[in-house]
Amino acid sequence: MKPQLDKRLHAYRSDRADLALKGQVPAEQFVSGTPAVVCDPVMDLKASPQHSAEAVSQLLLGETVTVFDNADGWSWVQADRDRYVGYVAAAGLGDMAASATHIVTVPRTFAYSLADLRSPVRYSCSMGSRLTVTDITETRGTAYAVLPDGSSLIASHLRPLGFHFDDYVAVAAMFLETPYLWAGKSGFGFDCSGLVQLSMLMCGQSTARDSDMQATSIGKPVEAGSKELQRGDLVFWSGHVGIMEDADIMIHASGHAMRVVRENLSDAIDRIAHLYGMPTAYRRP
Repeated sequence: MKPQLDKRLHAYRSDRADLALKGQVPAEQFVSGTPAVVCDPVMDLKASPQHSAEAVSQLLLGETVTVFDNADGWSWVQADRDRYVGYVAAAGLGDMAASATHIVTVPRTFAYSLADLRSPVRYSCSMGSRLTVTDITETRGTAYAVLPDGSSLIASHLRPLGFHFDDYVAVAAMFLETPYLWAGKSGFGFDCSGLVQLSMLMCGQSTARDSDMQATSIGKPVEAGSKELQRGDLVFWSGHVGIMEDADIMIHASGHAMRVVRENLSDAIDRIAHLYGMPTAYRRP
């Protein structure tokens, strides 16, 4: 008997499925899907098509998705970046237009109505958001990146697509004190694996979304466990992951502290053991 495909990463339901899965799963109809782009600053990816449904991940401004169904204001999509499947509010998606040119490289930034920091803010966006810059202009000595709709961002908060940081641990540290948010993966709120994913993405490393996926796919195991840990290593528990800043200190989005924190690994192991047991894996990217 074939193992069942993970529905988090494969778009299939009894009534409809990704055409690429034909012959692998049963479905009444197989469709190729249509491309779309995320137009909202941050969109919750839901487990089912209703506002009360649990969020399972998030999509950032400028991310692209494949849409397999639209019904009652909801789109059933698969994210192109990490292949995660879920439902988003259809109003937050748009047709593929001009290609993105830049990516946000600070934790959070504002899109102003005009190229002037005194003008009204239209929206805020997170590190990792992808934008199309049509012009660079200057107001009172500050350079602004202008978008097709006239919105303007501080130009120094963006870099051309293809830019990567060198150290994903340093990126994670930029988000210290950011609130914990279940399913969050933006500068406005993270869960543990979302912090790992965005921090690595900004260094050019694509990773799976959830901690159980990351625990079997990122890098290689550190067989000696916690005695041999170094900067950048990952420590996994059942349902949790942390990033080692050095041999002793871990950065993680903590549901206990409800924010991104630094914590001594031995203290974290003792605290977490009461609820979730001991670490299940150590990996080196």
